[in-house]
Amino acid sequence: MERRRFIEVIAGSLLAAPLAAEAQKSQKIAHVGVLGVGPTPSPEELAKSMSTNPLWISMRQLGWVDGQNMVVERRFGESADQLRAGAAELIRLNVDVLFVGGAGLAKMLQLETKTIPIVVAAAGGDLVAAGLVDSVARPGGNVTGLQSFSYDLVPKRLELLKEVVPTLSRVAFLQEDVTLSVAPQLRARYDEQAAIAALALGLELHTFIVRRAGEFAAAFLGMKKNHDQGVLVMSTPFTFVYRKDILDLAAAHRIAAVYCLLS
Repeated sequence: MERRRFIEVIAGSLLAAPLAAEAQKSQKIAHVGVLGVGPTPSPEELAKSMSTNPLWISMRQLGWVDGQNMVVERRFGESADQLRAGAAELIRLNVDVLFVGGAGLAKMLQLETKTIPIVVAAAGGDLVAAGLVDSVARPGGNVTGLQSFSYDLVPKRLELLKEVVPTLSRVAFLQEDVTLSVAPQLRARYDEQAAIAALALGLELHTFIVRRAGEFAAAFLGMKKNHDQGVLVMSTPFTFVYRKDILDLAAAHRIAAVYCLLS
């Protein structure tokens, strides 16, 4: 689904209300709930996001302006417990629509509500397997948005890693159990694809699972102890937010890294 279509999905959710007069619609204040990974941004960081993020720019072009006819409620978390608490709080606020950047985060929200629309951007996992939608063609329920099967690219990424390091024999697989804590079946799909690809390429695969940002350093020490020559990084909102930490650690330990760039 192209970006403009995605924006239309969100706008459609905001505009979806019982039949009302045009005058009533113009006075309505739409409440958008956003669940994000990481520490709570400063007011300056939030202001920059609202002014530069293509999503909010497009929303303004469609007539929805934060602080005028739209209020954005944001909750952030650096652990599974914090994110679950943030999800529950957004539901208690009874927002009109919810927005998240991944399948695991969407699952946290859906565990709290089956009625408020949830829009997912760049869901790297299988929404059907996670129980979020009935099918891609007919989602049903309260979840819609974008989906890309990033785990299908795991074999190709391992192939690229082997091309970069021709002597590659031992590889680490860096995973997280923060956004995926409520959807272990999504991580299982990554495990399956990685195991098959590693066997085909003659690679020994070692899995490291972090449950908070502070565990990345220990994970890379474990990779160094294992003499891993490369690391495959799972593509989730959590690893994206902490991408600089991951890349700095990979460089410091001289471990080649392959990962997905999200925007």
